[in-house]
Amino acid sequence: MFVLGITGGIGSGKTAVTREFEKLGINVIDADIAARTVVAIGSKGLKQIQQHFGDEILLSDGNLNRAKLREIIFQNTNEKKWLEQLTHPLIREEIIQGLQNSSSPYTILVSPLLIESGQFKLVDRVLVVDVPVELQLQRTCERDNNPQAQVEAIIASQLDRDKRLSYADDIITNNQTLEHLAQQVAQLNQQYLRLSEKTHES
Repeated sequence: MFVLGITGGIGSGKTAVTREFEKLGINVIDADIAARTVVAIGSKGLKQIQQHFGDEILLSDGNLNRAKLREIIFQNTNEKKWLEQLTHPLIREEIIQGLQNSSSPYTILVSPLLIESGQFKLVDRVLVVDVPVELQLQRTCERDNNPQAQVEAIIASQLDRDKRLSYADDIITNNQTLEHLAQQVAQLNQQYLRLSEKTHES
């Protein structure tokens, strides 16, 4: 199975890109969804988080209080490390299961932390969705209604743009119209279909 990894910084337009691939019949496994699944109500991940941080880490409906958890791990690197050691293997398992159950000619794994988390080792090729930092800021502030300083802090905490691009086999520069984006995706899709055929042959 040929697996394409897609990543990019916040506000780069990863969702817009994967939507275009989905229109072409390609299955997308989303690491963010996997990350939510492994801490959903009733999961062993959530049970361990509750045991570690106490009941106040849960919302009144039993779901994980993400805002509170984020606050704790931003202030304490040891707690962040503990959480990553718990969740990263669970997320990896969830992703692998999704990839194995996929039936499209090739499958996409989209992850904001594809490189940082080592998930890029699960893919055959890396596509980076890239935009200038100014555009990242503008889009994210508009989309999430976040103050600019907060978005700047998120961008600073993510992998450096040049470092991310150094992992790329392919790059989509997403700074024009949706039509232009769809054209880029359609071209790349042809290339990936050829590559996946070669993978199946070998």
